[in-house]
Amino acid sequence: MTIAPSSLPLTLPDHMQLPESDGTFVKNFQEHPQSLLLTSSIRPVFDRLHPDGQYCIGQDCGIYWRLTDPPERGAEAPDWFYVPNVPPLLNGVVRRSYVMWQEIVAPLIAIEFVSGDGSEERDKTSPFGGNGSSAGKFWVYEQAIRIPFYAIYEVEKAAVEVYELVANRYQRLSPNQRGHYPIEPMAVELGIWQGEQYNQKLPWLRWWDLDGNLLLTGDERADQEEQRADREKQRADRLAAKLRELGIDPEG
Repeated sequence: MTIAPSSLPLTLPDHMQLPESDGTFVKNFQEHPQSLLLTSSIRPVFDRLHPDGQYCIGQDCGIYWRLTDPPERGAEAPDWFYVPNVPPLLNGVVRRSYVMWQEIVAPLIAIEFVSGDGSEERDKTSPFGGNGSSAGKFWVYEQAIRIPFYAIYEVEKAAVEVYELVANRYQRLSPNQRGHYPIEPMAVELGIWQGEQYNQKLPWLRWWDLDGNLLLTGDERADQEEQRADREKQRADRLAAKLRELGIDPEG
């Protein structure tokens, strides 16, 4: 239940005083690598967008939007979200949760990974319906936190739905000609990529730039650089061998 105004504390709790977990388990073994994949590939983009380093990424971290008893009922924990223009640390301390009455700035995008039938992620139930219902996740992101972009990813369907907040309502976006969803404020596109990551061949949720180039993870960038260096070495070795055939010392 929501705490009545008369019973509210004089000082609202902060991220150090609120629970950092709702006690539930991660739904499946793919969620953790999926989050890593999203974060590793988008970091260079965020570093360009925020040269001052003022942004944060949350993964299964609680976003507190109202004060309730117990406190966890007043929070949602997106599987992945990004908040622009906020410090990565809060007063020099690592955040335990993201508290709207303390932070003010809403995430720009929240992403949920579906493990069940998707009803939880699409739940539009209002807590003000008079039947004592808890707020649905979709309703919270749309009406309470007002997150500009909301994505629902279903690995089993190899699909993602993306919604944009327009006139205080989520409107489902249509994909572009590449089958991706442009997220203009981030200068990226979001879509499904079929391939192998972390020893799992699956339809992964990934980022592309606005020209349709896949954003690579740190490991992929390192592999690409290693392959480039190998090609350069092979070309140099072939040139050296040709010079020797012509009686020219390549070292001279």
